[in-house]
Amino acid sequence: MGNSYAGQLKSARFEEALHNSIEASLRSSSGDPQPVFTQLYLQPDQYPSNLEGNHLSDLSSHVLVNCQSSNSIDDMDDEEDSDTSSPPLPYLQGPPPDGCCTIDGFCQAGKDLRLVSMATESIEVPAGFKLVGAKSPSIPEHILVCAVDKRFLPDENGKNALLGFSGNCVGCGEKGFRYFTEFSNHINLKLSTQPKKQKHLKYHLVKNSQGALCKGTLICWKGTTLTMCKMPCGTSVTLTKRERLKRSIQSIIRFPQWLDSTCCMFQYKKYIHVMFCSFFPGSLLSLSNQQPPLVSGVIQPQPITAGETVIIPDNLLNSSGVRPVLLIGQGTLPYFFGNVGDLVVSPLLVSCYKGRELNEKTLASLGMSANQLLTTETMILLTLQYLARLGMEQIPLREEFEQIVLKAMLCGPNGPPVSPAQLPWLARMEASVSGGGVQVLVSHGSLGEGISESLRSLSETPPQQQQCLPNYVLIICTSKSGANEFCVLVLGKYQSRALAESMLTTNEFLKEISYELITGKVSVLASHFQSTSLGDNMDKQLVRYQRKRKDRVVQPFQGHLTEYIHSQEAAAMVPESGPGEPFLSLVARSLLSQVCAIADSGSQSLDLGRFCKVDFLILVPPSHVLVHQTVQRIRQSGVLIDLGIEDASLALQKSEKYVVRLDAEVHTKMEAFMRKVKQNPYTLFVLIHDNSHVDLTSALSGSVCHGELQGLADRVVNCPEVLEAINLLVLQVSCFPFTLQSRQSRISTQNEVHWPNTDDLASPKDLVYFGLKDYSRSLQWGVASPILRCDDAFERMVKTLLERHPHLHSMVIRSYLLIQQYTEALMALTAAPSLRDHVTPQTLAMVEDLLSIPGRSRHGCGHMLLVRVPSLQLARLAQERLEEARDKLGLQYRFAVLLGSPAAEISLPVHFCARLRAWRGCRNEEWVPHSYEDLEGLPCIVILTGKDPLGETFPRSLKYCDLRLIDSSYLTRTALEQEVGLACSYVTHRVIPEMKTAAGREERPTDDERSSGETADHDELQMELERPPSNASAATRTSGSTTENGVSSSSVLDKPSSHSDPSSSRNIMDSCSSPIRFKQECDSQAPSSSATSSFSSASSSSSSSSSPGAQKPSQSTQAPRECNRTQVFPRTVVLSRAAYALLAPEMLGQPSSASLLPHADVVWSSPLRPPVPHALGGAEQSLYYRQWTTARQHHADYEGPAMPHSRRLLLSGPPQVGKTGAYLQFLRILFRMLIRLLEVDVYDEEELEDGKKAIFWPDVEDVRKLPFDLYPHDPKFRYASPVYADRMPKLEAEEEPLKRNTVSVRLSLFAAHNAFHHCEQCHHYSEPAPLSDCTFHAFTFCSSMLGEEVQLHFIIPKAKEPHFVFSQQGSHLESMRLPLISDKECNMLKSPIFTPTTGRQEHGLLNIYHAMEGAEHLHILVVKQYEMPLYRKYWPNHILLVLPAMFNNSGVGAARFMIKELSYHNLELERNRQEEQGVKRQDVWPFIVMMDDSCVLWNTHQPGPEGNSLSLSEVMNVSLKSVLQHVEATSKISLYAMCGLRKWSSSFSSRAPTSPFSRCHLHDLIMLNVDLTQNVQYDLNRFTCEEVDFNLRANSSGLLLCRFNHFSIMKKHIPIGGHKDFLIKPKLMRLETPVRVCASQYVCAPDSEHTLLSAPAQFLLEKFLQSCSHRLFPLALCNSANPVLSIDSYLNLGPQTCYMSSRPHSVNVDHQGVLFGGLLLYLCDSFVISSLLKKFNFLKGATLCVICQDRSSLRQTIVRLELEDEWQFRLRDEFQTANCSEDRPLYFLTGRHI
Repeated sequence: MGNSYAGQLKSARFEEALHNSIEASLRSSSGDPQPVFTQLYLQPDQYPSNLEGNHLSDLSSHVLVNCQSSNSIDDMDDEEDSDTSSPPLPYLQGPPPDGCCTIDGFCQAGKDLRLVSMATESIEVPAGFKLVGAKSPSIPEHILVCAVDKRFLPDENGKNALLGFSGNCVGCGEKGFRYFTEFSNHINLKLSTQPKKQKHLKYHLVKNSQGALCKGTLICWKGTTLTMCKMPCGTSVTLTKRERLKRSIQSIIRFPQWLDSTCCMFQYKKYIHVMFCSFFPGSLLSLSNQQPPLVSGVIQPQPITAGETVIIPDNLLNSSGVRPVLLIGQGTLPYFFGNVGDLVVSPLLVSCYKGRELNEKTLASLGMSANQLLTTETMILLTLQYLARLGMEQIPLREEFEQIVLKAMLCGPNGPPVSPAQLPWLARMEASVSGGGVQVLVSHGSLGEGISESLRSLSETPPQQQQCLPNYVLIICTSKSGANEFCVLVLGKYQSRALAESMLTTNEFLKEISYELITGKVSVLASHFQSTSLGDNMDKQLVRYQRKRKDRVVQPFQGHLTEYIHSQEAAAMVPESGPGEPFLSLVARSLLSQVCAIADSGSQSLDLGRFCKVDFLILVPPSHVLVHQTVQRIRQSGVLIDLGIEDASLALQKSEKYVVRLDAEVHTKMEAFMRKVKQNPYTLFVLIHDNSHVDLTSALSGSVCHGELQGLADRVVNCPEVLEAINLLVLQVSCFPFTLQSRQSRISTQNEVHWPNTDDLASPKDLVYFGLKDYSRSLQWGVASPILRCDDAFERMVKTLLERHPHLHSMVIRSYLLIQQYTEALMALTAAPSLRDHVTPQTLAMVEDLLSIPGRSRHGCGHMLLVRVPSLQLARLAQERLEEARDKLGLQYRFAVLLGSPAAEISLPVHFCARLRAWRGCRNEEWVPHSYEDLEGLPCIVILTGKDPLGETFPRSLKYCDLRLIDSSYLTRTALEQEVGLACSYVTHRVIPEMKTAAGREERPTDDERSSGETADHDELQMELERPPSNASAATRTSGSTTENGVSSSSVLDKPSSHSDPSSSRNIMDSCSSPIRFKQECDSQAPSSSATSSFSSASSSSSSSSSPGAQKPSQSTQAPRECNRTQVFPRTVVLSRAAYALLAPEMLGQPSSASLLPHADVVWSSPLRPPVPHALGGAEQSLYYRQWTTARQHHADYEGPAMPHSRRLLLSGPPQVGKTGAYLQFLRILFRMLIRLLEVDVYDEEELEDGKKAIFWPDVEDVRKLPFDLYPHDPKFRYASPVYADRMPKLEAEEEPLKRNTVSVRLSLFAAHNAFHHCEQCHHYSEPAPLSDCTFHAFTFCSSMLGEEVQLHFIIPKAKEPHFVFSQQGSHLESMRLPLISDKECNMLKSPIFTPTTGRQEHGLLNIYHAMEGAEHLHILVVKQYEMPLYRKYWPNHILLVLPAMFNNSGVGAARFMIKELSYHNLELERNRQEEQGVKRQDVWPFIVMMDDSCVLWNTHQPGPEGNSLSLSEVMNVSLKSVLQHVEATSKISLYAMCGLRKWSSSFSSRAPTSPFSRCHLHDLIMLNVDLTQNVQYDLNRFTCEEVDFNLRANSSGLLLCRFNHFSIMKKHIPIGGHKDFLIKPKLMRLETPVRVCASQYVCAPDSEHTLLSAPAQFLLEKFLQSCSHRLFPLALCNSANPVLSIDSYLNLGPQTCYMSSRPHSVNVDHQGVLFGGLLLYLCDSFVISSLLKKFNFLKGATLCVICQDRSSLRQTIVRLELEDEWQFRLRDEFQTANCSEDRPLYFLTGRHI
């Protein structure tokens, strides 16, 4: 029933044994099962040396691996035991039920289950089940078909199978078998032993290419049952029948996984630790008997040629202290027999020899061809050269050797090729330069002979002579075919151990450490460290010191270490309380820009126009501290309030629900979040996956590993709901994004946002980011105490201990040594000074800083020391030991020891919490620290544990990062760099030496700098990089020595050269202010935040030893009280030698951390590739990794979609640079942008007043008494021609028009919208409908103005047809329905609304659903014929009125003309129709509404509460519906010709309208009485000012125009469309680039060679007069006393107009006594006669301008009006618009008054 697999410890075996015992108790018909504790503990040997006889005794101490089996693999299953560690339990099968079928191969229901019978049958497999094949011992030649729940089957690694069983019978269809025993009885297996699913369910069943069911791969119940794994070259590795005898062997070989060509086996305690990696046969050899591997689409095991067997000597590891590592080269490896646990086979360099497998495309990308590939002989010599030049404490790196091979290929051969005969002596010559470190062994038989000889020599060499053994042995063998084979055997103690440990993943080595601690393998090491370096018992010494001081403890602060007080007094001591962003925005804007790019990409994956809110959820790795830290960032940023999703009063309390840990509870919280996403389709949600590189295991491969759930991020971020939600963005944030940038990446390269180069960005506070590259560059500063250090003395101690304990993992040894070092340092500085010489100077300096700094301050501030211990068990051990030593030494009030575990909250003693509260001035007695930043200023040791750092930010008081446990197990870029990333922070710009001078040389501080540091009352802990070392810093890299007998637990070091009193140091802190709270929005101390007045680090009286020079502290603690003087220094990082070599390579060309494999979850896609462009930016590195890395099988991206997800972004930046603040700022500006999309720029301009005050009128009779205000108050005339205007600025013809004033306003509920607006309320109003839902209708009428019939076309959606009247046949449009004046329906709008629009199908505000409050209305868009398809596409539910084709080049005047003509004709038709129904003609509603496509909002203005016109006016948004209904309800409305509204201005809020109504010009939105204005027409030729022209015509006809001043209209500034889209350009363009044409070129002399323009003639004329009229009428320029007289028309000559109508009985202004400065006659008709003109008086020299359609009409007009009597004309004063003749230019003649 159970399913145990490799890697389970005792707890797992106990569960399995307990399960077996319970099951056997339930199933056995007789006999008692063996008790569970007997199974586990009372058996003398779980793996007996012999089994069922003595004929296997010769195999009791050996096991054969990789040997050839002559029998079928299928034979193995009959005798194979189950995978449980307990022996088989007796099983007695009960008799079958009466009447049941008992035939083999059939179920009890009599249905055939044999594969041969069911191969072509259609089998229904329920969801979640798989077809598998079972073997029955009674019919071994057949396979029985079964359906089994996949959850109870293992994956390809032999893992993740649930205990138990669930299966169905595919024969009879019976379902629900919950026990395999029951199921085996049903399918008639007829077993004599207890049924085990592991024993009898053997194969996966698959379908071949013909669709027939056939036998597939073996079910991998655990690693050992993987009998075959296909290698890249086609060779298979087969485990033979001898494997079934594993219980007769003292050790078990386990295969937990097969990765690429690597198979690793792990064993613990008596399970011999084996790492065996399947060999890679050389490309030069091909096995003669290989067969094609594909049979029916399934990989079948193929036999391989038997090779030679190598017997590994017994006790090899114990006798030699070395576990050799075999580096695979080229050729066939032997089979290893015997003590295989003492040999590790590694494929480390095998990819370097695969050059011949590179395809042409890859070779071309490398700049090579196939003839440049290296021969095997050259490869061997290169390998020798590389190994010979490795240092004694270096190990081979794949990436380094690959670059060497690549360079050799690029350089090409330097001479003739090396022959196989020359190879041996050339190889020995190459090895001779290594000084014995590398040897060459030539074997003429096989590689096995050389390996066997090397292992025998190793085992037989006496211990005292093992120092003479080489580190590497390169074994060369010439095969029978003449080709050379080779491999490398690593015998060096350090090299072999480091290589073996580097093969383990982080999870695997942490599991190994756990096992060593659980099983007691460390007992010898632990007993060794029970003594001090002087040989005394450490516990007894600590107890003696404790008794000596009695109840006294070291004073917590403001006192020397020798000053003791009573413990109660120390607990009561309370310190004095302390006194109470450029590239974040840049990165946030980059993110926003990328979001906009997604929306604009055309993929329709993101529609920003539909969103009005922003919401978010942040996913963080499973760390309690990180959750609190992120919540604090949210609170400090105020983003919840800014986004409007939380009230200010509740934002602090509700911040926590926006941060979710990726733990077992994440699914519940994500389900709630996704429900919220679905329920709010118009909210844009952002799912932020912070530190997204931490766990990217796929959901299928996820499991509980080292106490952590894996695969959760994949389940959450990549689930279908997240991927498909169109209102959800996924933002993945990472400081090491390399694992997200493989070939299968889910993120597009265009969607990556990389942090800008921090070298070029400094903050206003003079802080700069100090990151990984800066730490590497810091070694070039030339200072005595570098901030990136290697503790060489510690490394020498480690080396000695590693040789003594070869069976233990190096991290265990390092951890025990580190604990002892810190313990002895505490003792040396307090009670046992004699131990000083046995503690490394680096450790002593760090501990001395920790202990001494609080004593110099009345506040008790100090430093933080961070110690990284990845193993939780070792971290707890360190915490316990250090706390015990601290307490016994009386230092429990001096500093704290904290365990920083992701799974736990921060736990701090009460007295330290009280100290933090005092510094903060916090009166809340319940406050406790939740994040590491809350520990600001607290002297403490933080032991940070966990598999990976998870992104926690540490306070500025962090001074030291002890990373001495991070060694060769961290050989990927992410794993190594994220550890050093803990120390990255912002530092003061001027403390970095290379930044002090332009030349990059170190510059000593000036006297001012020194004096400022010395005269700060010692409130600041300042450190100078040039400060001479103190007592503990005299040691250099050469410091330290071993004792005579090798080394003790800590090597005896050279004594420091000098001892100085700590008080003699220049950098003494007498007092220190405490940290204060601050607002911060970033991961760390980002410069854009209000930096805290806190600590960065402090110098001490002693410094530490390091490599490469003497040590010196590198940071200073900020004095919170003196923020402006505080300097923030980089933190000091102490590394292991292996990490130091990669992070600080000594020479150019040596491998660095950037050269390593980027992440353990990816692999290189090619054995050879260009070097990593680590000197370039993140974008270039991303492209590199996307080309040269692929995701591993367990990676979440391994089976990702073919195309990247369009709504997924990646933000990458260095660690602790401020990414949290950046993405919170991004949320803020994203919301602002969405709001900006909901805002519009409306014109905000004062009306052009002339000082006249309108008189208040109550009714229509009073309106007649009001004079019409001829002055156009519309603010757009402010920038018109300066003629007549004293106050107007003069505009030259070539000048661009001034920009009109606008202001941004928020759209209200009653706004009009463009095509980008989407909401659920109006989706039916604007969403497209099928083409069949629209009908096309022609409407023909006779226009008296045009003198011909006009045919218009209506496009009417089906839903809008009730507004029209059709013929009985339904095909002919007869009229548009009009209501009656007497209709009183409250929700009805009587007037049809016409909107002329051009060029604004997307941006025109044509959606008035909300403006009409959803009420029924008739809205008709009037469009030009050529634009009809575009408007129909964007507004399919709107009625379109299509103008005739002849108006395609006309302006808005033509549209208004046709609207009015159509409306009057329709009014007559409706009067006729309704008159037949008994309605009076005058009762039909005569009004229409003409509204511009830029009207966006409507307002009502009410006077202030006092009713005084001088008081503030109350402005309120109202709907268009309410405005129109209000106007329509005006009494005697039919007596008004036009009604309108005033233009909105922000000044309205400061004053009420001067009167509620005015008689003046109406613009933008008018309600027009088409009955009264029957004889007044719009000028169909006009592009501008057509409304003013019409208003003047209507007023002169005696009609009433009324403006409702308590309503105003807001007009949106739309920069495109309308007449603005007319681009005036030359007719014949010779150049591609547009040529700017000035206004003076819009006209020219007739028949001239002037450049002709492509624009309508009327448009050219209007633009010319607007820009150049001051040249035509110079006497009227800025002269209101002598205006220009315009007859029957208004052209845009300025706001002050002298308009006269020539019609009889017209109303005109009194012109008596006025001398006009000019006369404009525009297309004058027969009403203009000479006698009329003679009534007016003109100045001498006044200008006349006569405009006509052609030259003939121009001359006729001159003669008819007798103009030559008073006006002088010249031939050169005749002009035309600059059109060609086919465009019908306008002609005009100018003259001067005589």
